[in-house]
Amino acid sequence: MAEKVEDLNLPAATVARIIKDCLPDHISVGKDAKAVISKAAVVFILYLTGAAAEQAQQSKRKVLQAQDILNAIEDLEFDEFTAPLLTLLERFKQAKSRKSASKGKKDAAEDEEEEEETMEED
Repeated sequence: MAEKVEDLNLPAATVARIIKDCLPDHISVGKDAKAVISKAAVVFILYLTGAAAEQAQQSKRKVLQAQDILNAIEDLEFDEFTAPLLTLLERFKQAKSRKSASKGKKDAAEDEEEEEETMEED
């Protein structure tokens, strides 16, 4: 784990893209402002992770779960983020489910091919 907040960095290109997407086209952001926004995001992530870790500890778990994050957001009084995060979480679960299902179909197709090859060899 990093010793200081200064050691933690988010990808500059990602931060720049997020900032650009949030602002009107005629507004630009200085390099120093991008750095400050990036550090503020890191501090928020650490703050939220700490609060979520407390949620997990109270539940006697060592693994943070999505619900720990959602509970921490409410505890930290960022309730307005709960609904959008639940939507994103649902989309993530659906995408993961579709990926798993397509992998299952691919594995089944490969198994069928192997069976056909084995039958041809006999």
